[in-house]
Amino acid sequence: MLTGYWAEFLGLAVIHFLAVIVPGPDFAVTVRQSVRFGHWVGINTALGIGAGISVHVAYTLVGVSALMHATPWLMTLAQIAGGAYLLYLGINFIRSKPMTPGELADEFTSPEPQSLTKSFVVGFMTNATNPKATLFFLAVFTTVVRATTPLTIQALYGLWMCLVNAAWFVLVCLIFSNPAIRQRFVKSGYWFERFMGVVMIGFSVRLLFITL
Repeated sequence: MLTGYWAEFLGLAVIHFLAVIVPGPDFAVTVRQSVRFGHWVGINTALGIGAGISVHVAYTLVGVSALMHATPWLMTLAQIAGGAYLLYLGINFIRSKPMTPGELADEFTSPEPQSLTKSFVVGFMTNATNPKATLFFLAVFTTVVRATTPLTIQALYGLWMCLVNAAWFVLVCLIFSNPAIRQRFVKSGYWFERFMGVVMIGFSVRLLFITL
């Protein structure tokens, strides 16, 4: 089915992969979830991030990208919403406190201190509301992908992006939820969470400053 579109697909795949591995909000959230709650929550967060890509694929394929280009206030609204959500996450991370002895014990004995539903939603919302992802998809699908490329092919591109995002952040999760690494992080993990909170707030302030 991709015959005649391999060059386009490879160009898209390379650009997307480079964008994925650059640390950003998705990376910060995945690491935080994995260090704090373990690999199952981290993996579910990664799957949520992969699913969040589908939102960007969907509005791109149905032509919302053209509408947002024609209506600047929609793009501004999307950027403000995304920046506000990142700010909310960052503030929550910064408010992290040291664990009590009882909480430390629970951290190592309880396999699911956060529900899988919540962890999936955290990952999904982090990606789906990220205005940088919005800008990335608008840029890619209006430059790398030809206007004549069939929607079925573009949908396959989108599915590939979802899978790559999920796979990459599952790998990140497995690294940071490794027992040896986790043991080192968990006792002083609140400092790590606060640092990640500062990173998240930095992303959000920069986005809101540019937007407003």
